[in-house]
Amino acid sequence: MAQAAGAGWRATFLDRVDLRRVFTPKVAILAVAMALVGYLAVVPLGYLLWGTFLSEGGTLTLEHFRRAYTSQYALTTLAWNTLLFTVGSAAIAIPLGTALAYLNVRTNVPLKSLVFAASLVPLIIPGILHTIAWIFLASPRIGMINQAVEPLLGEEFFDIFSLAGMALVEGLHVTPLVFLLMVAAFKSMDPSLEESALLSGGKRFTVFRRITLPLVKPGIYAATLIIVVNGMSSFEVPALLGIPDGIWVFTSRIWRVLSGYPSDYGQAGAYALSLLAITTVGVFLQSRLSRRGKSFQTVTGKGFRPRPLELGPWRWPAMGVVVLYFTVAVVLPMFVLFYISTQKFYQPPSWETLSNMTLDNYRYIAEHSQVKRAFRNSFMLGIGSATGVMFMMAIISWIVVRTKVPGRWALDNLSFLPMVVPGLVMGVALLFVYLRAPLPIYGTMWILLIAYFTRYMPYGMRYASTSMYQIGGELEESALVSGATWWQQFRRVTLPLLMPGLIAGWIYIVMVSVRELSSSILLYSPGNEVLSIVIWEQWENGQSNELAALGMVMIALLVVLVTVGAKLGAKVGVKSE
Repeated sequence: MAQAAGAGWRATFLDRVDLRRVFTPKVAILAVAMALVGYLAVVPLGYLLWGTFLSEGGTLTLEHFRRAYTSQYALTTLAWNTLLFTVGSAAIAIPLGTALAYLNVRTNVPLKSLVFAASLVPLIIPGILHTIAWIFLASPRIGMINQAVEPLLGEEFFDIFSLAGMALVEGLHVTPLVFLLMVAAFKSMDPSLEESALLSGGKRFTVFRRITLPLVKPGIYAATLIIVVNGMSSFEVPALLGIPDGIWVFTSRIWRVLSGYPSDYGQAGAYALSLLAITTVGVFLQSRLSRRGKSFQTVTGKGFRPRPLELGPWRWPAMGVVVLYFTVAVVLPMFVLFYISTQKFYQPPSWETLSNMTLDNYRYIAEHSQVKRAFRNSFMLGIGSATGVMFMMAIISWIVVRTKVPGRWALDNLSFLPMVVPGLVMGVALLFVYLRAPLPIYGTMWILLIAYFTRYMPYGMRYASTSMYQIGGELEESALVSGATWWQQFRRVTLPLLMPGLIAGWIYIVMVSVRELSSSILLYSPGNEVLSIVIWEQWENGQSNELAALGMVMIALLVVLVTVGAKLGAKVGVKSE
């Protein structure tokens, strides 16, 4: 009787529900996208929790945390060093990037093109090369700056192997990120309030402090989030500058316990989860601040073109600040790398060394099989991950923005989740997955591709969704009404409209993928090295001249790739006749 009643209920339910209306193509696409993004974003973290909190017998344990924090590397010490390093770099990058953006967008400062050049080049220079350049600039023993000022200020004028040095190098390297974000904020700001305040007798600094800064607070909050997450997940700077002086942060400790033999995955998981918890708290606090963003919006129905503010006698000192930043952030690191790449061994610059330049280091990297393989691997992974991310995020952004399918908000949140996961933590999580899962991925290029794809999903989603919000849906609706299938409409209408934003996201992801180190250093295997790993190994082996030559070629290729991508982005998509 019960079975008959159950069968009757199912038949009645199926009669009342039209499955073809429930399982529509949109729902199918959402389900596939949710499964893929959920697997990439959630499964590694689930394995990380499982491997850290469960013993081999399957019981809950805190043994890994006990071993991690009952040594000299206490939780408070690691957390304090990480906090000081992150706050210090943010204290340099945010005011400097905001000031440069303000000078470029809202004032009549000379040499504005120089600011844009200074903002793009540091983005292209890999973090490991930027850090090595500053070691040769400000090392107490061999630093060019220390040697130049030693007769006037004494020995060891500045020690780069310190928390202050770490914060300085990281802050200079991420300042361009703040600059690009704040340029967009200043350009979208209605300048009428500033002009009214100036006409009312307000001083420029008072207007900037009481009018301009409150209007761009949402942009400052967004920049703060990115810089804080970057600082907490930074690996190159703490590893190269902190470890020699005994300054440990979470990322350097994760690498150290995994680089030993045997690798201690449980202890690495304890450090990784601690770092993830701190990062999550920071993101939560930033989101609370961002909710106040609407309090600083200006409402107007008129278009406006900001008129540059006259700096008067401050025009030339402002230009001096721009030139000084360009010199410190771009000219000095690039000069050091180029100089070292032309020497047989490192020695301080002099007329004799400058007259004895050689191209032997460039011949070495052109003939070395590992270097050529690393070039191929890096650009294959960069182009492959960027293409896959932007195509997938174009579909997901269409689901989130264009449809009203229930659950699309969860897809948006899942795609953002890797944003709060530092690269080294993602590497540890993927180790937990593919050392246990019966998939032959560990030790191959596929695990690196998965890591890059997962890490840069949030950036691809932001580029794609921003472009999707900016275009109307009328052409898509017209195509569907005219009989086009969803795929025809998406391929021939939506993608061309999205192409400028997709190309911009593609360029950014290729650039950061080619220079990526933190995840790669845990997941690569011999034969699958990428450029950042080869540079790391050359530094450990004392091959500073060879790595400088490799770095110069790498930067040149990235410049060419970015230039070609930008020109391609200007030609594809919808063109106006």
